[in-house]
Amino acid sequence: MTTNDTAVSLEDAADRIADISRADLQIMLRRAALRLRNGGDISMDDDVEEALRDLAGEFGMTRNDTIRFIVREWMEKNTYLPLHSLDEDGDVDGNA
Repeated sequence: MTTNDTAVSLEDAADRIADISRADLQIMLRRAALRLRNGGDISMDDDVEEALRDLAGEFGMTRNDTIRFIVREWMEKNTYLPLHSLDEDGDVDGNA
């Protein structure tokens, strides 16, 4: 659902507030809150936005944090940034 679709749904609900169910109103308000929370200056195509939303949900991150993560990983992998290095005395998870 695009931002425009969300806005139209909210306006329609406001016009018929007495007729709309509590559950539908909750869904619309949560979608609006997510859009506000995850909105950013970078606009993507709908298919990319959907993939970002799904990935952010899997990672438990916001949209913007997910974009930062993807860009950093890509830049490290393509040697535009140095890889994160581990200290020899630092703690690590797992077994060697």
